[in-house]
Amino acid sequence: MKKCLFVSLFVVSNLLAANPIDSLENVLKTAKGDQKVKTLNELFRAYMNSDPVKAIGYTCEALTLATEIDDKKGMAASYNNLGVAYRSQGALDKSLEYYLISLRIYDKLKNKDGIATTKSNIGTIYSMKKDYGQAMKYFEEAHAQFTELGDQSKMIFSMNNLGNLHSDLQLFEQALKYYSQALQLSQKSGKMYSDPQNNIGNIYFRQGNYQRAVGYYEKALVVARKEENQLTVLNLLANLGEVYARAGQGLKAQAYLDSALLKSGQLQAFVYEPNILKSMAYNYAKQNKMKEAYETMVRYDGVKEKIFGEESSRKIAQMEIALDLQEREKELDALKTKEELNSMELRHARLAITCIVLGVIVIVSLVNFYLSKRKSKK
Repeated sequence: MKKCLFVSLFVVSNLLAANPIDSLENVLKTAKGDQKVKTLNELFRAYMNSDPVKAIGYTCEALTLATEIDDKKGMAASYNNLGVAYRSQGALDKSLEYYLISLRIYDKLKNKDGIATTKSNIGTIYSMKKDYGQAMKYFEEAHAQFTELGDQSKMIFSMNNLGNLHSDLQLFEQALKYYSQALQLSQKSGKMYSDPQNNIGNIYFRQGNYQRAVGYYEKALVVARKEENQLTVLNLLANLGEVYARAGQGLKAQAYLDSALLKSGQLQAFVYEPNILKSMAYNYAKQNKMKEAYETMVRYDGVKEKIFGEESSRKIAQMEIALDLQEREKELDALKTKEELNSMELRHARLAITCIVLGVIVIVSLVNFYLSKRKSKK
């Protein structure tokens, strides 16, 4: 079972609904400067779920141009997009690196929406690494910020992520509450999202209610196909494959799982492969195909170690320490500068006091000299 985690593809604008791909391509022909950076990043968002390779090309071009013209907001969005792309490919350490760079830029810009969105994305990495304490911290901060901004679409997704986290902690009642709130808010806004329905299906799956799980998965699949959201379609194919395997419907399960594995390769969404392979192995075992089950589990172990292994965790820890040290060095530099300024001000103050004292001494000496002169004349 694979959860639908909200990952913000791009935070500069929400124009995709109003600007289909052909319109964005036309805008790109004449766009210049930061407008071109913005359009390139929107094209990343437009292509990410259907053609990730093309999408990455657009956001790399955006980052190059944004760096050349010193477009900080464009740079932050580009780094965020690269984080999304690497996360989808299963390179979690690289993904986190780009998210943290993006967050640092948004912090300097004081861009609240950018900060909240990037924190939400960082939370997904910690959730995938099963560092639930850190994931909760980032998800709650992001949700509070989206609520303050009144951004309903991102509130829906942040509630979805909080639901996922509580589900991982086996707090199913609280998880279902978050998912239901997300679903109600999406219905109220007039725009249906597939993620809450998918995740409600996950709750029923974990409770062993396979019939209700399939009902929610199929509803979510219809919405995802309307959205042309290929990553969510992939997710749902994998979930349907797993639930049918658990229900003992081997042929149906295998058809869904084969489709999911094929799509993960087409989209280069390798992060989905471990769960798909694990479900396949289970399905083979249920059918007493032990040789196929064993071979699939060996393949699963290799893929899982590559994506979620200790080496990746170590790289993330090292990266965070390095970034933390950079921030500490900046703080020390700022403190040194402040101390130097204070020392300079103190020297100036001492010099001023010395000048005043010397001035007083000179005046007193002149007065005494004048008085003694008058006295001698008399």
